[in-house]
Amino acid sequence: MSNRIKIGKNISGSSEILSSGALEFLLLIHDRFHMRREELLQARVKRQVALRNGAMPTFLKETAQIRSGDWRVASTPHDLQDRRVEITGPAEAKMLINALNSGAKVFMADIEDSLSPTWENVIHAQVALKAAVRRTLTFQNPDNGKTYSLNEKTATLMVRPRGWHLHEKNLLIDGEPVSASLFDFSLFFFHNAHETLKRGTGPYFYLPKMESHLEARLWNEVFEFAQGILGIANGTIRATVLIETILAAYEMDEILFELKDHAAGLNAGRWDYIFSMIKKFSYSKEFILPDRSQITMTVPFMRAYSDLLVKTCHHRNAHAMGGMSAFIPNRKDQVVTENALKKVREDKEREARAGFDGTWVAHPDLVPIAQAEFDKVMGNSPNQRNKLRDDVVVSDRNLTYIKIEGAVVTEAGVRGNIQVAIQYIERWISGVGAAALHNLMEDAATAEISRAQLWQWITHKVTMTTGEVITKELYLDYRNDELKKLKDSSPSQNIFRYDDAVEILDQLVLNHDFIDFLTLQAYDKLN
Repeated sequence: MSNRIKIGKNISGSSEILSSGALEFLLLIHDRFHMRREELLQARVKRQVALRNGAMPTFLKETAQIRSGDWRVASTPHDLQDRRVEITGPAEAKMLINALNSGAKVFMADIEDSLSPTWENVIHAQVALKAAVRRTLTFQNPDNGKTYSLNEKTATLMVRPRGWHLHEKNLLIDGEPVSASLFDFSLFFFHNAHETLKRGTGPYFYLPKMESHLEARLWNEVFEFAQGILGIANGTIRATVLIETILAAYEMDEILFELKDHAAGLNAGRWDYIFSMIKKFSYSKEFILPDRSQITMTVPFMRAYSDLLVKTCHHRNAHAMGGMSAFIPNRKDQVVTENALKKVREDKEREARAGFDGTWVAHPDLVPIAQAEFDKVMGNSPNQRNKLRDDVVVSDRNLTYIKIEGAVVTEAGVRGNIQVAIQYIERWISGVGAAALHNLMEDAATAEISRAQLWQWITHKVTMTTGEVITKELYLDYRNDELKKLKDSSPSQNIFRYDDAVEILDQLVLNHDFIDFLTLQAYDKLN
């Protein structure tokens, strides 16, 4: 191993994943690209300063020829032609087996928002992914001793590495934490690229949190370089980009163009998109959003974004993937389950009729519900890329037109955000990245919305429907109430980290300046 590399504590699986060959590969990737990543992150900071000073995003003049050009992305691999239902969840052994066996067309194994990045979780994710690719993955239920394994026919595997802004503190190169994006990608690709090809599939990825086509260009260069090192044909990697920032929404064509040989489509990452809308315009009173429950996919700015995504993808022969409905069934509560199924059915019907080629679910029980709605519209066709949506015309202003009829901020909305944020942060710092709270599947994105809204409402002294103004003092009163409720309802024998979670939430909500990411703020609380 290079003396430039320092690794955190040795845990089960780390010697397998952090082999000398894998570390040499990661070091080559790091040396080639880490400075470019730093430059792009600095460009984000400069752009945020411009937005704070009143600049508004627009479709780029300098790339107009790309938007007007007649080009297409590379043809779609056979096992990504039909993606009508994709299931997502953390890259953990039990989830991998359940999801790959769920009947969904694709499973997006997540090392990002639904996986708390403890060192154990990150390494064990790579171990489980390696075993899943080789079809040797098993899981034994500790309660009944039953062993689970993969079916003969499984979903196509895709992997989501962490975003460009994150680092991995447990692996240092020249004394500095390595990029989490390059760490996650490099280890999966090194161990599994050739094996996936032997098995008739390929190394497929989802790429999160990008804010510009230049960030997509960096990923494309990483792909080209990595394929060259391992002697794999250029274009073997395929990636779907999550359009989950307002800035990326203005550069969808350009992002596909940069990844043209490797592009598999775009995904409407709705929850992070809402968070991005709050974050990017957090200092403007003109961009105050109401209770989260009112921000649906049918409000003007969300509808413009999703329709533009479908149109852009289909004009470039790429897949347009719908987003996640947060409602989940509860097998112990029929009323909750019926409500969840109704909400999911309505959401997936809307997406299918809008021309999306597929959608996301977070629970195996929702796979047949989502598939039924896409089957009604698509029939036997594997996708809807022939629906060009030429009826869609989206201006610069449409994407930032946030007016919502009947928009209000309620006491229930404030308290709900506080409770969700405390509960999710407590789960995240305890090593759990996806949490079922109040019959909704919450991950880092929805927790980000909750804490961002609280900061926004306090900063701009928003008035609730009760007539009360949201202040620091009111937040602290409500926070104390909600914390007491959570502690009182928690089993006494369990150890919870609610006090640590509240400390983090207070920093996020009460800081003078808006803090970019919850996960960066809370990262040092992880083991």
